[in-house]
Amino acid sequence: MIDSLVTFVISMSGGSAALGIVLFTLAVRLLLLPLNVRQARTMKIRERLAPKLRELQKRHQRNPERLAKELNALYAKEGTSPFAGFLPMLGQLPFMWLMYRVATHPTALAGHDLFGAPLGQHVAGVIANYGLVSMPVLVFVLVIALVAVVAWLSTRQIKVAEEQPETMKKIMRLLPYGSVLATLVLPLAAGLYLLVSTAWTVSERAVLASRPL
Repeated sequence: MIDSLVTFVISMSGGSAALGIVLFTLAVRLLLLPLNVRQARTMKIRERLAPKLRELQKRHQRNPERLAKELNALYAKEGTSPFAGFLPMLGQLPFMWLMYRVATHPTALAGHDLFGAPLGQHVAGVIANYGLVSMPVLVFVLVIALVAVVAWLSTRQIKVAEEQPETMKKIMRLLPYGSVLATLVLPLAAGLYLLVSTAWTVSERAVLASRPL
């Protein structure tokens, strides 16, 4: 099944597996765009309702059931839900799992590379096979560096509520760098997917933040 999927994607991209991964990623993000627009709208509503949310939490802090009911009613009045922000993340999980299966499949990406760097190998394997100073390692380093830059841009877009504990604020700002760690341990194909996907996310947030929803 995985081999058939990879063959189909590569054939649709003119025989380039790397280009196929990029096009596959863009197609996934385009498919999830309606959910992301809804998430952006929810975030803007949450920011606008922040004073009311804090007031309800303070008023009903001893009655969690009443608090949940009041919060749901407040969000329903705005035509959204407290859980709407999780939909894009949940929607992307099956595609991330599929890309992981493709990247770690023993034969799916055999013989395919990105500027000489095998798409199915980890950075450690590339260093072991080609040496520390080589074109394949340089390609991997470039992908990791670009993922790190995108992660940094993502941290600048994160808005953390003031009432959140300091520990939570720090964790939220560090979360985007999880993609850098993943790129270090996953095959290049997965790193390429993460690069394109996270770059799309940063660009999408910038566009949606500047538009009325």
